[in-house]
Amino acid sequence: MSKDIKLTQKQEEFFNVLADYIRREKIPPTNREILKTMGLKSPRSVAQYLDVLEEGGYIQRGKGARNIKIIKSPYDNSNSGKTIKVPILGYVPCGAPFLAEENIESCVVVSEKIAKPPYKYFMLRTVGDSMNKAGINDGDLVLVRQQMTANSGDIVVALIDDEATIKQLRLHKDYITLEPNSTNADHCPIVLERDFRIQGVVVRSMPEL
Repeated sequence: MSKDIKLTQKQEEFFNVLADYIRREKIPPTNREILKTMGLKSPRSVAQYLDVLEEGGYIQRGKGARNIKIIKSPYDNSNSGKTIKVPILGYVPCGAPFLAEENIESCVVVSEKIAKPPYKYFMLRTVGDSMNKAGINDGDLVLVRQQMTANSGDIVVALIDDEATIKQLRLHKDYITLEPNSTNADHCPIVLERDFRIQGVVVRSMPEL
């Protein structure tokens, strides 16, 4: 019999990525695939997350390599508050409308305590290490609040020549820069001398779980 276990934020994020994999691939992942997808360091970490989810009745495991079945969501309990579905945008080709429906890869469920109304939200899969000192690493999911303006210091999703980038916005008297926050010294600030559009402000990153 499952226990009434309230998941931590990292456990909820693990569940979301697991459920997203199953929705996308139509089959459960193996433990090795979970290890790679989640960016975890050891099989023991995978087992610990799965043990908690099974103990709480969120998943059920059977025999075989692909043995995980989703039983319920951490958000099914009405006491957990309201939730919304947030679309994940995968790779966006140059020139494509950034928030076009055809760019939606899948959706995850997020608490309204994080994705606060009345704003709209989307998620992006990040590429590269230009913001790793801000806790945004290669392959992370970032939750973005959709808006066209931002304050100096905000981490934003900006569209430059129809290509998206995640950087820290700095507003100067005569110019604007998009700055990396990275351990990699190869990344340089972008001084904006051409048109750009802000697509949203990063609210939260889902790093290695």
